[in-house]
Amino acid sequence: MPAVVADPPRMSETTSTNEDNKLPLNGRRAIPPNYSNDEENEVPEMEAFGLIPRGFNPRDYLRVVDIYMFKEPQEINKQEHHTDKYYNPKLIVRRGQAFQIQIDFNRPYKPETDQFWLEFLMGDFLALTRELTSLEDTLYWISILGKSAISVERQSIPGAPENLLFMGEQANAVSSYSVGQAVWGSGLREPGILLNSNQQLLPCQAKGRYPQQNKGTYIPILVGNVLKPGQWGAKIIHRENNSIRLSIMSSTTCIIGKFRLYVAVLTPFGILRTRRNSATDTYILFNPWCQLDAVYLDDEKEREEYVLNDVGIVFHGSAEDVKSRSWSYGQFEENILDACLFLMDKAELELSGRGNPIKICRVASAVINSRDDNGVIAGSWNNTYDYGVAPSAWTGSVDILLEYYSSKQPVRYGQCWVFAGVFNTFLRCLGIPARLITNYSSAHDNNANLRLDFFLDDEGKVDTRLTKDSVWNYHCWNEAWMTRPDLPVGFGGWQVVDGTPQETSDGMYRCGPASVQAIKHGHVCFQFDAPFVYAEVNGDIFYTRMEKNGTQVVENIDTTRIGQLIVTKEVGGDGMMDITEEYKFREGSDEERLALETAVMYGVKKQSIQDTTYQPQTDVDMDFQAQKAVLGNDFKVTITFRNKSRNSYTATTYLSGNIVFYTGVTKSEFKKHSFSVKLEPSSSSSFDIVIKSSEYMSDLLEQASFHFFVTARINETGKILAVQKAVMLEIPTLRIKTKGELVAGRETSVIVEFTNPLKQTLENVTLRLEGPGVLRTIKKQFGRIPMNSTLTWEVKFTPVRPGLRRLIASLNSDALRHVYGELNVQIQKP
Repeated sequence: MPAVVADPPRMSETTSTNEDNKLPLNGRRAIPPNYSNDEENEVPEMEAFGLIPRGFNPRDYLRVVDIYMFKEPQEINKQEHHTDKYYNPKLIVRRGQAFQIQIDFNRPYKPETDQFWLEFLMGDFLALTRELTSLEDTLYWISILGKSAISVERQSIPGAPENLLFMGEQANAVSSYSVGQAVWGSGLREPGILLNSNQQLLPCQAKGRYPQQNKGTYIPILVGNVLKPGQWGAKIIHRENNSIRLSIMSSTTCIIGKFRLYVAVLTPFGILRTRRNSATDTYILFNPWCQLDAVYLDDEKEREEYVLNDVGIVFHGSAEDVKSRSWSYGQFEENILDACLFLMDKAELELSGRGNPIKICRVASAVINSRDDNGVIAGSWNNTYDYGVAPSAWTGSVDILLEYYSSKQPVRYGQCWVFAGVFNTFLRCLGIPARLITNYSSAHDNNANLRLDFFLDDEGKVDTRLTKDSVWNYHCWNEAWMTRPDLPVGFGGWQVVDGTPQETSDGMYRCGPASVQAIKHGHVCFQFDAPFVYAEVNGDIFYTRMEKNGTQVVENIDTTRIGQLIVTKEVGGDGMMDITEEYKFREGSDEERLALETAVMYGVKKQSIQDTTYQPQTDVDMDFQAQKAVLGNDFKVTITFRNKSRNSYTATTYLSGNIVFYTGVTKSEFKKHSFSVKLEPSSSSSFDIVIKSSEYMSDLLEQASFHFFVTARINETGKILAVQKAVMLEIPTLRIKTKGELVAGRETSVIVEFTNPLKQTLENVTLRLEGPGVLRTIKKQFGRIPMNSTLTWEVKFTPVRPGLRRLIASLNSDALRHVYGELNVQIQKP
């Protein structure tokens, strides 16, 4: 008798009285969409074809005794699938690549007479309930799938009269299972509607959806002789006594997530299944090692970096003063995989869409932030972090994801590098190659015209009332590697995705995936959000003076500052890799001009310079430089004029020093200085201005970032020179050292030290220490650190695995943040 495995098994009772779970009657869906990878129902161990004869004993037939999954880190599956680093006891494999399991039967397997198959299931199952308010003489369960019944049962409803039966006269429209069970809440083979004998609809409450083979949530696998690349299949590769070993191939378009595994055995009277066993659950991830996978990456060193490296570098500071810090992605840590799968449930991405990296990135960019969906991280840019953790204090993604997975409430607080760090963990955990990007001098153009306007008053100072555009010192986002079959050939590869909530896209705060190639060449018509990213890395800064009659006079244009440096961590090291040319052509080149014309053609606004009055001062240049500045110390800045003409000029110069958020938004002006200079023909003149620590310390923000605006009016011509520059203070670091040998499985110690360099006592000090694969995050609060005193913190820990690992520490206090330290450690084998 041939096996019938195209339809999934019946499920057990699931009841619901919640009004939200009622069957929607909206004309588009007959059943609720399937959003949850975690919910499940029990599968019956015996699924009878009809009446079971007396004397039937399941033990008389082939029966599964045990299933061995080869799921230990050192065993074949996790080794060959590059999943041995996951701290997870379940089997984790990558799609499109064969893996092995062993099945032990109660007797030797006989292929001539025995027939079995595997069933992988995901999600929960449709179950309907109805409490009868009056007795009906006949009830019909009508399949909405229009299938004929394989068999029809007559069964009395418990507690009801004998004449209340499931009647099968309309076998072509009646489900093969008793509607009596449906009325009382049992799982059903397929979705449908309940009618009485007068063909009146009897509304039922519904919970769950049914797995479907065409949706990829129910996967029956017959045992064959050959495995076809990229298609589900299984074959026996070894038989010994009562055991067989199977090689199983998954589809290269398989849904990403956790599947439940059952083994079904065919008997003459029904199907015998293995009991639900969570130990056989199987996680299936994306596979960058498989050429048929949408995320295939052909360079092994890049796969090791962008998928397997669990520590990264965040570049911050400014383009002139690049700073870096380590970030623990921790994608292999305990419970992180389940937390990442939960994010797709939270984003309400249907299970059937979870094999598509484009859809996953799109919904994840929204759920990473909390703006409109109670997502993972609540952002805060106002320097107050009550009832939460300052963004600068986080050392990695693990604590954030686990807290969200546990509480289901947004974690406070994050800024762009925190959103990007957590997003990178999510992508790498699921097997999508990903890297964290920093764009220096990133434009936030409020009217999206590739022009950022800084308005000057009559004296040449920046008018903060009129200036609405801002330039972020830096902005972090992510790139994810994938094919883009929805776009023309050539636009696959790296795609920009951004979880920081800046602007809405399709009604939600999200961004991407946007093709980096499309951005570079100006093809911003291709989804998603390419015009926004194009504007972040392109644009001109206009310094415009407003005359009293309302006329706008452009005094200066800076065409090179926006997107002047775009970087990421280098492959295989901690250095910086400049990828600016992957986003834009060289400034002023023919290619750059063509890309701009293409972007304008596809809808990017670009206000022409010819539309404004602009006659630049060409014979006098002005430059601004800052001495290396250490937090708490005085430093000087230097303004240099170069008069290239044969004329003498005088210039009235204004310097404005501002304490700013890293987003370029000013908090306060702490320094005003004006002076007049005489510019001799064909000569240069330099002028120093001292910035005292007493001027800035009281209002300093956490990233110790200044913004200097310098404007100079050439009195003889009326022309204005303008320049602006971000200056980052050097912040002290934490010192980390270890005591004794570092051996896996043996307790050892690490010491964190910090000396307070400020002329004030630090209050409410918190230290955090973590190391992926070494120790989970530990934090300790210290009341205060007096000026010039040293804090010492010793932590005992036991390394788990040998190899080169990294310890990362941060210090946070009311007056001082962004204090970091790190140490690479080699854990020896016992």
